[in-house]
Amino acid sequence: MIDFSIIITALPALARGALVSLAIAAGASFIGLTFGALLGVCHQSKNKFLSIPVTCYITLMRGTPMLIQIPFFCYYIFPWLGLDFSLAVKATLAIGLNSAAYISQIIRSGITSISSGQIEAARMLGLKTWQTAWYILLPQAIAVIAPALISEFITLIKDSSLASTVSVVELFKEGTIIISKTYNAIPIYCAIAVIYLLLTISLSWIGTHIQKKVRHYASH
Repeated sequence: MIDFSIIITALPALARGALVSLAIAAGASFIGLTFGALLGVCHQSKNKFLSIPVTCYITLMRGTPMLIQIPFFCYYIFPWLGLDFSLAVKATLAIGLNSAAYISQIIRSGITSISSGQIEAARMLGLKTWQTAWYILLPQAIAVIAPALISEFITLIKDSSLASTVSVVELFKEGTIIISKTYNAIPIYCAIAVIYLLLTISLSWIGTHIQKKVRHYASH
């Protein structure tokens, strides 16, 4: 029997899971943006010792499912590297490393949209490659790619559910635990879907506001 009143009882646990999902998405966003910017700049480099390994990494991360990547990183790669974190932190790192591959291409598209004359002018002024990237390319690129970045960050909210594959108790995992105890799946799945929808709509609204601010700042 479907009993939607169970949602009221389940709300505290689902809210707790939603906070964990937000924390995972926020951490993965920071890792993805930071590492993705570095990958995007290196991918554009004419130095093959930089561009070839970066290309291989991006191809691997984009070409394999995150469902496999998260357990592989959490149970094999990170322990092999001596990184003794909690599973929640490891899952966040794994999701962030995957996101970095996608963000690198977003960054790259933004960089290629900038006039090559500005890069030449920077060289004439004696700026180093990293100075050109940091002070000239990235600020302008971010203004161009803001919508794509916001979309990627919203996607990470939904991707945070994959942390449940390594037993991280985020929103989806909290829901499955409740279902295993109550055997009442439909109301809980509906509640989980509504919470994800509210989170993504809220972030979309915030992202649109930030996008307007970025465009205003870039135009001045």
